[in-house]
Amino acid sequence: MIEILPAADHVAAFKLSGTLIEDDLDIAIAEIEARLKRHDKVGIVADLTGFHDMGLRAGIKDLRYSFGKILEWKRFPREAVITDRQWVKTLAGFAGPFIPFVSLKVFAPEESDAAFAWAGDFDPGIRAEAA
Repeated sequence: MIEILPAADHVAAFKLSGTLIEDDLDIAIAEIEARLKRHDKVGIVADLTGFHDMGLRAGIKDLRYSFGKILEWKRFPREAVITDRQWVKTLAGFAGPFIPFVSLKVFAPEESDAAFAWAGDFDPGIRAEAA
């Protein structure tokens, strides 16, 4: 399941729990795209404290969307991951340096406020069509 969390307009924030399915990814992608229409750059917060797994079709959709945005990765300057699981911390630590233009930082659940603040601490710019 995915829940959209309240955040600054230039930050797309989600709480993931249980096993994600394709419909969950549709919700997240629509939210991100709506924010990208209003801002040049969008920060991401992903609270993974209740996350367990991702279905195959959801995983494929996630990869397709992520790699479809490869030329726009600079539009996602900060991505905060909130987790209490060591394997997620390890994976994020490994993957972070390989994602150009994106700063990825892991936060503990009790650092949630800091994660939101950090993810939105940049000039998002305003899209001409949104002005």
